[in-house]
Amino acid sequence: MDVPAILSDQLHDCRGAFSETLEILAASDHRIVAVVNDSVGSSKLGNFRRRYPDRLINVGIAEQTMIGVGAGLANGGKVPFVSGAACFLTARGLEQIKADLAYSNANVKLCGISSGVAYGELGPTHHSIEDVGWLRVLANMTIIVPADRWETAQAVKAAAGSDGPMFIRVSREPVPDLVRAADATFRIGKSETLREGSDAVIIANGTMVCRALEAAERMAGDGADVRVVNMSTIAPLDVEAVLAAADTGAVVTVEEHSVRGGLGSAVAEVTSTCKPCHMRIMGFAGFQPTGSARFLCERAGLSAEGIAASVRAVIAARGAR
Repeated sequence: MDVPAILSDQLHDCRGAFSETLEILAASDHRIVAVVNDSVGSSKLGNFRRRYPDRLINVGIAEQTMIGVGAGLANGGKVPFVSGAACFLTARGLEQIKADLAYSNANVKLCGISSGVAYGELGPTHHSIEDVGWLRVLANMTIIVPADRWETAQAVKAAAGSDGPMFIRVSREPVPDLVRAADATFRIGKSETLREGSDAVIIANGTMVCRALEAAERMAGDGADVRVVNMSTIAPLDVEAVLAAADTGAVVTVEEHSVRGGLGSAVAEVTSTCKPCHMRIMGFAGFQPTGSARFLCERAGLSAEGIAASVRAVIAARGAR
């Protein structure tokens, strides 16, 4: 649905929307349980534990076990939300995610907390900029990267109401709420056009959506009409929206992830085989140093100014053909 490109003034941590929504759902669905790896605090599940002490399982720092426990609970008819730091949840448990969840099509919902470079000062061991890439190649795995609190809550609701394995990438970096129409809806596999435009298209997700909107507004002052698409679902991808973006001949993808394997790669797979266009993939080019999330993003050009510069470059390249 098309909505005004408006951002709220306040910034919010999306983990609260995740935990609060899970509590509400658990009140009416006894099947919902939470499984954590000593991450009750970082997952904001302290109140969930108080309300449902027999429905939260803490396996300790044992990610592979955590995935296996989730699969077992799903086999027993439960709907487990397996929550932990995205870097450890996906990297340490990858074999189990592949075999126990994806291959088995188990009804387990993975919630990758503090994704991207949110743990900035803790360095490369805690950066989670490969998670989407290595999960995207797994069949049956739905992948959602929400942009704000509303979309995080909607993704959790959609996860609880759907069958099969899913990965929801939840950031701890505060972001503004997108101000949507009252009848806005969320659908797995459908993108959201936040700003119309025909000169170029920015396709973003997660924490980069607000920056993409800011970049488009900056460019409007220069007379450029730039569309902004929130591609929160990466698998399955909204191919129709990607092809519509390629019609402009100038596409820029922006994500808090590696430039390999994530949103940009998914979009490029469509454009390169179906509708070639000038394109740039913005993200992290490799391992990142220690530093705040803001420092790391700005260093990689993931700022409103940096995004606008890439869009201008792609428009210029298209014009030079």
